[in-house]
Amino acid sequence: MEAVEAFFATDSIDRGTVDLIGFHGHTVLHRPGRRLTVQIGDGKALAKRLGIRVIHDFRAADVAQGGQGAPLVPVFHRALAAAAGFSQPVAILNIGGVANLSFIAPGEEPIACDTGPGNGLLDDLLKRLGAAFDRDGATASRGKADGAVLSELLAHPFFLAPPPKSLDRNDFSGALVDPLAIEDAAATLTAFTTASIVGVLPLLPSRPSLAVVCGGGARNKTLMRELADQLPCPVVLAETFGRSSDAMEAQAFAYLVARREKNLPITFPMTTGVEKPLEGGVIAEPGEREVRSPPT
Repeated sequence: MEAVEAFFATDSIDRGTVDLIGFHGHTVLHRPGRRLTVQIGDGKALAKRLGIRVIHDFRAADVAQGGQGAPLVPVFHRALAAAAGFSQPVAILNIGGVANLSFIAPGEEPIACDTGPGNGLLDDLLKRLGAAFDRDGATASRGKADGAVLSELLAHPFFLAPPPKSLDRNDFSGALVDPLAIEDAAATLTAFTTASIVGVLPLLPSRPSLAVVCGGGARNKTLMRELADQLPCPVVLAETFGRSSDAMEAQAFAYLVARREKNLPITFPMTTGVEKPLEGGVIAEPGEREVRSPPT
């Protein structure tokens, strides 16, 4: 709540001009196979404090209907690809704690999945040095990936499953790199993220003509270099098309809010595995009432 109020103050936004707030919260548990996903954060309290309608709890409806509940951003990626005028299939990579990929082909429904660890394991590793993340990929750039450890990490059965599929941030452990020097451990985990992304491409219907990268991983120069070396298409930042690598996920949830307001679906059979396109999100009014997605 304080963060939203600070955002309004810093950017001189009159809250009276804001009709809706999209509030994803923070995922602390994601077990779609058990029809369970948990995001902390109180959308009702936020709406009451700010006096603005808040849409939250975006994943639960999909998971309840047998979907993966993630990723949620492909429908936004489809809109961006259309706005950019792409005439060939493209892959949009969102590299956060977990990485996900949207395959967007003109005239087709998006295909999407989580690809594997994004920055999460690497961030956890760098906490040993008192750093929040591997800035610019500098630590990994000084190390060498351990091939045996990398092979063991990639032996996880998740990587053989076709899209759609999703992960909990804690589904993978960095314990295998613990015996390595910190630079080699960082290099190995960076190579793991790269290989898990590259490994999705054979599962797609065709090769993308371009890979557009956003999320925190876009700032990791070592990761970006490895992706450019290993992906079979050019790799560019979202900024190439006038977008912000840092802001795209927040923009995606603003887009999902608009779709929820218009009762349009946000998840689809080929993005989450749900049986049919599905609305998602709970509307919290400034009073006490909440409006959930209509029953299917």
